[in-house]
Amino acid sequence: MSRRRDLSEEEATLWDGIARSIKPLRPVKRAVKADAAAKAAANPAAKPVDAGEGAPPRRTAAKLQSPAPAKSPPLAPFDRRLKQRVARGREAIDARLDLHGLTQSEAHAALLRFLRQAQMDGARIALVVTGKGARRGARGLSERGVLRRQAPQWLALPEFCPFIVGFEEAHVSHGGEGALYIRVRRAR
Repeated sequence: MSRRRDLSEEEATLWDGIARSIKPLRPVKRAVKADAAAKAAANPAAKPVDAGEGAPPRRTAAKLQSPAPAKSPPLAPFDRRLKQRVARGREAIDARLDLHGLTQSEAHAALLRFLRQAQMDGARIALVVTGKGARRGARGLSERGVLRRQAPQWLALPEFCPFIVGFEEAHVSHGGEGALYIRVRRAR
């Protein structure tokens, strides 16, 4: 084993700068620091109190905090093999939804209802067709594919997480960029 060497003055200065710029994982309680500062101001003859001395032990602090709300598991993308099996027809698409002709609010509500029903029916893979959007009009650039852009954003919302495991853009044979494959979460 090698002996540790002392830091040079330049290394120590660099390290101090880095240490000051780092945000701690568990922030120190502000109330403890404020209480220590108030006590020090009230009694200048007393020795200064370290901010950590007045703080309760970590176990106690953890017990006092309310439990964090249960988070839904993060969305997982399709693995390559599953997407390939679905695209080739070896894995069945259990449910389908076509959002053509719906407004954004209607499509959002329909998608949520569809996923709830698909989960209750035990579907594993669902296909949601959003469409690619209207072609460019004579007026120049028009907003193209509103539902196509919105559907992935909706699926990432917390209200959809209990129903889906993940989603991917569909293969060209199922609509390509105008459709999505969705892995439906099993009902508990």
